Amino acid sequence: MSKTITLEDFRIHKKNKTKFACLTAYDASLTKLMSQAGVELILVGDSLGMVVQGHDSTIPVSMEDLLYHLRCVKRGNEKSHIMADMPFMSYATEKLAYDNAMRLMQAGANSIKVEGGEWILKTTELLSQRGIPVCAHLGLTPQSVNRLGGYSVQGRDLEDKNRILSEAKQLESAGAEIILLECVPAILAEEISEVLKVPTIGIGAGSATDGQIMVCYDAIGAYSWEKPPKFVKNFMKGSDSILEAFKNYVAEVKSLNFPSAENSF
Repeated sequence: MSKTITLEDFRIHKKNKTKFACLTAYDASLTKLMSQAGVELILVGDSLGMVVQGHDSTIPVSMEDLLYHLRCVKRGNEKSHIMADMPFMSYATEKLAYDNAMRLMQAGANSIKVEGGEWILKTTELLSQRGIPVCAHLGLTPQSVNRLGGYSVQGRDLEDKNRILSEAKQLESAGAEIILLECVPAILAEEISEVLKVPTIGIGAGSATDGQIMVCYDAIGAYSWEKPPKFVKNFMKGSDSILEAFKNYVAEVKSLNFPSAENSF
C-alpha cells in the first residue's frame, strides 16, 4: 500500500470486482503488522469486550474502553483505514450519536460503525450529512444478543431475509458508506452485494461480499472457543510468523480462497 486507504479505495474495489481484507485490532503492535501485511481496513471493534476483557458479550464495553484501544491502534497504524465501533447504547439518541461519533473521529477513526436496521436510519443520515462516514452492521448484531436469544445465523426465513435486504437498501439511501453483514446465508449476502452500490463486508456471510473481516485473534488461532465458529480459519497454520499469517489471510481473501463454502452458511 502506497497511501492511506480511503473509502474511495473500497468503492474502486467494488467497481473492479476485486476483494479487500479487513481485521479487528486493539493494540499498536498487531495493528502495525496488519498494515504491513496489506490489511486495508482495521476495525477497532467492541469485540474487545470478549477477546480482550474476557466478558461473555460486547455489552459491557464503554466509550472510554473503545477510545483507549482506538488510540493504541492509531499509533500502530501505517496506511490502513481505521473504523471504530460505537459501543452499546452510545448512539441510542441523536445527541449521543453526535457526541460519541465526534469523540471517535477526533481520536483517530476514519469511519464509525453502528449496529441496527430501520431504527438507525435517521442517525445514519444525520451523521453522514455532518461528514462522519457510517458503516451499518446488519444480520447478527452482537449488541442485541439478549433480544436475539444468542449468536445465531440471521436471515434464514423469507420474512427475515426480506427485512435485512430492505434495511440494507434503506441504509444505503440514508448515507451509509459500507454495509457489514454478519452471519447471514451466503445467498442473501450475495443478493445484497449485487443490488447495493456501496461496498459490503462479510463475516460468516460467504465470499460474494466485497470485503471480508475476522477478529484478529481468530485469524492467528488465539481463541478460547472449544470449537471455533465455522467462519473462522487459523492462518497461523503453515505460517512462520504472525506477519506471514496476516499476509496469507489477505492473499486468500483476494484470491477468493477464503471464505470457502465450509466457512459459510
